[in-house]
Amino acid sequence: MKTAIDDLNKAIGHDGRIAAITNACEEFDHWDENRHNLELKLGTASVLSLVLSMTDDDDEIRMVCAALEMVFRASQDVVKSSFFLVGSAVVPLLLRLLERSESGNMRNADVSIMNISKVLLYFSRVQQIRIPLARHQGLLSALTRVATSILNADSRVVRMRVIANLANADENKVIMYEHTGFIGSVLRVANLDLADNAREYASAVLMDLASAPLNQAPMARNDKLLATLVKLCVIDDIPETREYAVTALQNLAFAKENRKRLTTFGAGVVLEALKKTVSSDPNYRARRRAAGALTNLACDETAQRIGSHRGLLNVLSVVSMKDGNEDVQRRAALALTKIASSITVSMQCHAQLLDALVVSASGKNLSSAAVVFRAKAKNLQNRSCMARHSGCIEALAKITSSHHARSKDKENAMRAMMHLTNDDSNKKMMACKTVLDALVKGASMNGQENENTRDSAITAMERLATESSNRKLMARHEGLLVAIAKATEREAKAEKKAIDKGQERLAKPLLMSLLLAM
Repeated sequence: MKTAIDDLNKAIGHDGRIAAITNACEEFDHWDENRHNLELKLGTASVLSLVLSMTDDDDEIRMVCAALEMVFRASQDVVKSSFFLVGSAVVPLLLRLLERSESGNMRNADVSIMNISKVLLYFSRVQQIRIPLARHQGLLSALTRVATSILNADSRVVRMRVIANLANADENKVIMYEHTGFIGSVLRVANLDLADNAREYASAVLMDLASAPLNQAPMARNDKLLATLVKLCVIDDIPETREYAVTALQNLAFAKENRKRLTTFGAGVVLEALKKTVSSDPNYRARRRAAGALTNLACDETAQRIGSHRGLLNVLSVVSMKDGNEDVQRRAALALTKIASSITVSMQCHAQLLDALVVSASGKNLSSAAVVFRAKAKNLQNRSCMARHSGCIEALAKITSSHHARSKDKENAMRAMMHLTNDDSNKKMMACKTVLDALVKGASMNGQENENTRDSAITAMERLATESSNRKLMARHEGLLVAIAKATEREAKAEKKAIDKGQERLAKPLLMSLLLAM
């Protein structure tokens, strides 16, 4: 090894250098990381860089570039040390030769292009190198040529890997996006490149650039960029490519100023892409990201647009109940909850929202639906339409008896029913078996954790009983008088112990009114 390095130092003349470089390549062409580490520590990169700077011969250049690629197969720590020793000399030299190779003025240019690109790749793998590497004069311009130079597929893929690595550094994201021609080049690869891996790395670049707050607004204003992300989400064959694209949309949707733009772009194509992804992408990570993007997009300004998008609310409700991945189910339920919080009864999509909540309430992730039902029922304007909406009352009743429901879920469902009974127009229709069964069950729950549920059930019964025509039916309903009697006993004990002195005692007068009705 040391002999090969010494021979490179002592070589004189073209033939002597060719012989020394040939021997060096034979010595360095292996995949033993420890040996490469030693080669770099002995100063091989400095010697090769010096030889490269002293020749203009195509064959010598090709062979030295090959030798550099070999020795930089070392560990990241050693590559880092070597870069900070020789990088300021070797990188400009490699960039100059890369441009010459791409111009067509060099024999066997493809080989040199590949080896130079690989050296840059080895540098870019090291996190501590990414920032200074991106700032080398001419580096970003060289990377930008990936879409315009005549490169073979392998070279394009390596070039895109370098770009993806550099874009992963936060300090590089803005300068890369703003570099002249850079984003257009990445978009061209993402749209047109036939190499699957090239598109995959292009998608990863867009994802990382979109995570920078300063990039998000200008990226969202770029029609071609949004169209490219939608295309990658929906039709690309590579799971990772689709995942990165939908993550880019999720990142862009994080910025408040982008939400209206994303929901209205292309007559809703972003929403359609997210709907398709969350419902049918085989990659669960892509489905999870799509649900996250929809959560980010939801706000007062976009709620009507999202809620009115054909089938979207229903898809979220089904995914929250049936997706094969529990995390995706939870994310879909969260998205539905966030959207629901901004949909009002005056919006045309309100009925679709209630349909979606009814479906979601029958799954394992019913907590979100219970929270939304309670919040909606608290609003006086919502009570009449909720009580009359098909399946809504049944969904609330089902939550109170579901083995998937936590105590808090049951409390939220019971509170929602309690609020609905506070509307005079609902009282007759809610004095039905479904509601009364749920109220009896709620009023009969044991445990301190169910105290609010019991109290809400009794309050709901008391409100229904203010409608005189309901009393006889309620008095004859199985278990109802027993549940109220137990509540009366609890209230009496609390009163005796001076607990909750200011709280109104409803059970005893309710029991008396129902007994009289019999």
